[in-house]
Amino acid sequence: MSSLRGTTRQYWVAIRTMIIFTVVLGIAYPLVITGIGLLAPSQANGSLIKIGGKTVGSALIGQSFTDAKGNALAQWFQSRPSAAGTGYDAGASSGSNQGTESQTLIKAIKDRKAAIAASDNVDPASIPPDALTASASGLDPDISPTYALEQVDRVATTRHLPTAEVTALVNSFIVGRELGYIGDPTVNVLELNIALSKLKG
Repeated sequence: MSSLRGTTRQYWVAIRTMIIFTVVLGIAYPLVITGIGLLAPSQANGSLIKIGGKTVGSALIGQSFTDAKGNALAQWFQSRPSAAGTGYDAGASSGSNQGTESQTLIKAIKDRKAAIAASDNVDPASIPPDALTASASGLDPDISPTYALEQVDRVATTRHLPTAEVTALVNSFIVGRELGYIGDPTVNVLELNIALSKLKG
């Protein structure tokens, strides 16, 4: 009888523990997290960017500004390369996993450098690394201010805009270091291109 009572007590403790954890972790915790998400709906929903009610992308995921053949469109600021799927595929986030001695990577960098030097009419040696290499995630939405400013002349010429106006636009989209010292300044390419599309040439 004593043994049966002890076993029953253990089962009852286990059942109560399961009920408590189900309520706390299965109901209360999700409700709290959902409530926190409601305080910052944009971030909770993926920081989606909309134009006229239509979603055009996310501030957190980069995208390509190329034609159907993958050629860079001269009228847009270009993102950094992406090795995620066919490019900026959020379902295949990854880097190239190629080492610095990889001939494939070396050739890709050489080809990108030549293409950018020709399209932007700049010295190949001045092209910043983020213009030539993919990020670890392949989804980076930002580029360096150096790369953004390097593209100003091409974009301004193609759109028949004053260079000074496009330069000022880029400068207005430069985001400084986190807390003033973490990371590097960045420019969100999608947000910059949306603002660019509103300039009249």
